[in-house]
Formats: sequence, structure tokens, C-alpha cells
Amino acid sequence: MTDRLLIEESAVNAAAPGAEALPPADPAGGGTPPEVPARSQGRDIWRQFRSHRVAMVALVLFVAIILFVTAGPLVWTIEPTFVDIRARNQGFSVAHPLGTDQLGRDLLARLMAGGRVSLAVGLTAMAIALTLGSLIGISSGYFRRLDAPLMRLTELFLALPLLPLLLLMVTLFREPLGKAMGPAGGTFLLIVGAIGVTSWMQTARIVRGEVLGLKEREFILAAKSIGTPAPRMILRHVLPNVVSPIVVAATLGIATAIITESALSFLGLGFPPDFPTWGRLLYDAVDQMQMYPWRVVLPGLLISLTVLSVNYIGDGLRDAMDPRIRKR
Repeated sequence: MTDRLLIEESAVNAAAPGAEALPPADPAGGGTPPEVPARSQGRDIWRQFRSHRVAMVALVLFVAIILFVTAGPLVWTIEPTFVDIRARNQGFSVAHPLGTDQLGRDLLARLMAGGRVSLAVGLTAMAIALTLGSLIGISSGYFRRLDAPLMRLTELFLALPLLPLLLLMVTLFREPLGKAMGPAGGTFLLIVGAIGVTSWMQTARIVRGEVLGLKEREFILAAKSIGTPAPRMILRHVLPNVVSPIVVAATLGIATAIITESALSFLGLGFPPDFPTWGRLLYDAVDQMQMYPWRVVLPGLLISLTVLSVNYIGDGLRDAMDPRIRKR
């Protein structure tokens, strides 16, 4: 009997080696082991993003700029288009903390209003470019018969001189759209449309590369083997896996659109004078730059800080969304 018990105990130990060394599930008895909290992808991305100090400083700065242009008018209630000839060309004062321009308009109020317009142009143009780039990139990467013509179209747009093309578009369509939608609305639609239509190429190439890599992954091949239709495959499997490069491209697209709008306004082909933007403020201040240099420095500084902060936020997101950096 004793020999039989020893044989059974040896068989159990051989079937589960090292099992006798494992601690009991609950030494106190009568309980369940503590549950390990599930990892969240969003938390991992935020944790990695917070470790990027420059990106965090850029995020704080960008939020401060947004609050300046959106909540600032609630505190500083002077109209940006109010003309006071008696207060023209004033310096820093209590009544006008950043001075006035050649028509007596308050520069602080105009910087706030111009920031709203510039950021609206950047966000809208970015959305147009992102939609076009993602659509063309996914179609080119997933459908083999569309790859060659769509990539040739992308290369054609990349070969075009964008600034002369933008100038031509603004010159040709500015007056008809202004008559149909008003000077401000027509110019806004024209500028965001022109910038968006000429800024989608980089996004398309990045998304295409990601889709080409995804097509060879096991879960894509498994979904194809069970007959998943192409639209469902793209929406359920492809698109969620290319969100990371799209988000990074979006942040960089905002900066590009703001710079392009500022360049058009600086050349005098942007918004009308009574519709301020940061680029328009630069254009209006060029003639008196030597006498009143702060009129050029202030909008230029805001443009530079906004573009730098958005670019650094994009760098932080790129690093945070890379699973190799997060060490998954």
C-alpha cells in the first residue's frame, strides 16, 4: 500500500514539475488572488507622451495659445475692427497693452481675432488634406489595380510648384466666391480648399506604406480567408491600425496650413483687411516695420510658437504611438 502511494505521488510530480514549489493561491485561505488591472492602450500612450518633456511643454504652450485666442475676447472686449483715429500709432499703454495700428485699432484684440482665424484655417485645411490623403493612401495600398494610377497622381501633385499654384487658384477664384458667399466666407472657403487640396500627398504616401505592411499580417489573411468583403475589411481591420500615422500627419498638417495661410496673407492674397489673421497683421505692418517693430514681432512670434508647439506635439505622439518605444 505504501509503495502504491509513493508511485502515484511520483507520477503527479512528474506530470507537473515544479508544482510543489508554487505558493498556495491564497495563504490565508478562503479568498481569491488579487486581479491585475488590465492595461489600456490610451494610458500607455499618455504615459509615454508624458515622458517626452519637450512635447509636454509644447502641449501646455499650445493650450495657452488656444485659450488666448478663444477665451481672451471674453476678458478684453474691444472690437478688433473698431477704428479710433485719435489713438493711432500708440505704444504700450493701459488702454492698449500692445499698442494700436495706423488706424487706431487695438493690436491685442486683433491678435486674438487673427489667431482664431489662423487656427480655424489650419484645422479645416488639415481635415480636408487628411481625408483626401487617407482615402487615397488606403485605396492605393489595399487595391492593387488602383496603386499605380493613384501613386502617379500623387507624384504629379508632388512635382507641382505649390506656392505658384496656390497663388493662381486664389487669383482665379477669389472674386467669384467673394460674390457668392461674401468676402470673408468666400476667401475662407477658397484658402482652406486650396491648402487642403495641395497638402494631402505626404499623408497618402505614409498611409499607403502602412496598409501595404498590414496586408501581409495574419489577422488580415484570416479575415480574407473567411470571405470578409473589402469595405468591412477596411473599416474594421485596416483603418483602426493606421490611426497612429494619421494622427501624427494631422498635427504636422496644422502647422503647414498655418504657415501657408500666413504666407498668402503676407503676399496680400489672403483675407480682406477688416478680417484679421496673423499673416494679414504682418502684411499691414511691413510698411512701418522700422518705426513700430513690435507690430511685426508679435504676430510673427505667435505664428512661430504655434507651429513649433504643434510640431513637437506631433513628435511626441509619434514616439508615444510606436509600440516598439512603449516596449509592449
